[in-house]
Amino acid sequence: MAKYLIEANYIGDGIKGLLKEGGTSRRAAVEEAAKTVGGSVDAFYYAFGETDAYVIIDVPDNVTAAGLALTVAASGAVTLRTTVLITPEDVDRAVKTSPSYRPPGQ
Repeated sequence: MAKYLIEANYIGDGIKGLLKEGGTSRRAAVEEAAKTVGGSVDAFYYAFGETDAYVIIDVPDNVTAAGLALTVAASGAVTLRTTVLITPEDVDRAVKTSPSYRPPGQ
């Protein structure tokens, strides 16, 4: 399973829906959506500022995360920004790789 940070902003009818249904109802909807693709929600928080909600999801892979994000964005009620999260152990493995690379202009 892979983890993703979702930064969500409600727009238009999404704001109206949040006001009508409340925060826990929206969290339940996100949990159900993740469950339908074999995933789960690790954390769901609302925030002040530029981002309305921060969600950490655990889903099988990038394709699944993209499908979930596309479905939510297609609703027109929410905009999303998705960030792949990498564990410290993954970074340990990454720093041990030795790719061959030529910088631009060299």
